[in-house]
Amino acid sequence: MKFFSGLKNKAISAMVRSKMKGLPKDQQDMIIALVSENPDFFKKIQAQIETKKKAGQNEQMAMMQVMRENQAEIQKLMQAFQSKQVK
Repeated sequence: MKFFSGLKNKAISAMVRSKMKGLPKDQQDMIIALVSENPDFFKKIQAQIETKKKAGQNEQMAMMQVMRENQAEIQKLMQAFQSKQVK
């Protein structure tokens, strides 16, 4: 099972790095860690984005709207990540 977890984390890492080339490496690392630690939450976000796209919104607008709708939870995840980094 650990083997598949490692493959999944590498795939997430590669996807994030390819989609977010303009972000600094530390921010990319944070996003990778958040997605790896909270896959169900980010699957829910992706499903919400897909629903909005199917309803006719373009991808960027759908992403922005879904991120705003989930902003409180995203901020909690980011704060938890940052508090782990400080220790």
